[in-house]
Amino acid sequence: MAGAVGLFRALGDPVRLEMVQRLSRQDFWTMNALSDGLGLTRQGARRHIQVLVDAHLVQLEPRGREVFASLDAQGIAEAKAFIAGIERQWDRRLDALRRFLEDPEE
Repeated sequence: MAGAVGLFRALGDPVRLEMVQRLSRQDFWTMNALSDGLGLTRQGARRHIQVLVDAHLVQLEPRGREVFASLDAQGIAEAKAFIAGIERQWDRRLDALRRFLEDPEE
């Protein structure tokens, strides 16, 4: 994965987040369909998609004259594992805080 910064940079933009959500509902999208209704120029859409590709969240596949985008299963799995690790850290910290608040003498 491109790292936490790349992941959060990619998903931190509402346009890119909408693109990822669209890709989660349907396997393949053309570049035009993926950016339809998002108020982007062709170049703007390409830049957003490239950020997602660089973060290993999306992969592109040329087919004839079209380029199709889909979620990168391995990148999504790595992002999910990274976020799960953060979740576990916070759970441990919150458990420790709860124990301290319940019995500060320990």
